[in-house]
Amino acid sequence: MPVLEKRVTVICGHYGTGKTNLSLNLAIDSAKSGDKVTLIDMDIVNPYFRSADYDKLLSEYGIRVIGPNFANSNLDTPSLPPAIGVAIEEGEKVIIDVGGDDAGATALAVYSRHLSEADPEVLCVVNMYRSLTRTAEDALSVMKEIEQMARIKVTGIVNNSHLKQRTTWEHISESLSFAEDVARMADVPLKFITVPKSVNPLNKIDKIYPVDVYVKAPWE
Repeated sequence: MPVLEKRVTVICGHYGTGKTNLSLNLAIDSAKSGDKVTLIDMDIVNPYFRSADYDKLLSEYGIRVIGPNFANSNLDTPSLPPAIGVAIEEGEKVIIDVGGDDAGATALAVYSRHLSEADPEVLCVVNMYRSLTRTAEDALSVMKEIEQMARIKVTGIVNNSHLKQRTTWEHISESLSFAEDVARMADVPLKFITVPKSVNPLNKIDKIYPVDVYVKAPWE
């Protein structure tokens, strides 16, 4: 797995880029390596892809989950509990799954002071196959909006370009230049490239992170 050099890691990006699935993999792999892990779900917008919905899976690995109040109910106005700020300040490993785009970034901005003191790794997840981020310029524009709304600076790019169960090695390979361009234009490193464990990367590129696909749409 990628080495999470900082105690706090923030996962952000455009809607549907795969932030939640990446957050789950990082949390589970960190716990397997012996870390005490808290996964913070800050998605108060999307009702289908929330880390908090996987708390049973995460609890099997001793991972604490903090999510929006009412995240698992039919109430329309979830709120973020005070425990989030406390967790960011504590000494254990923290992974924050941020909701998509400006709405999720606005929620993260509430904790800008806590995050500034924690000096986090902030990973922006990009996916060339999302309709609004097909070019590096579009992906960079989304990233800049998130930075502005969240009052935080991205420190690295993660290439999570995929076509769900139709993903092949060719899809991942053709996305590499896109991700490299985003990283170059943002002036931050390309940290790693996710590859579903069902896809054989053929050992052709570095910085591979094989991931399990935990998150699926309700109709899958």
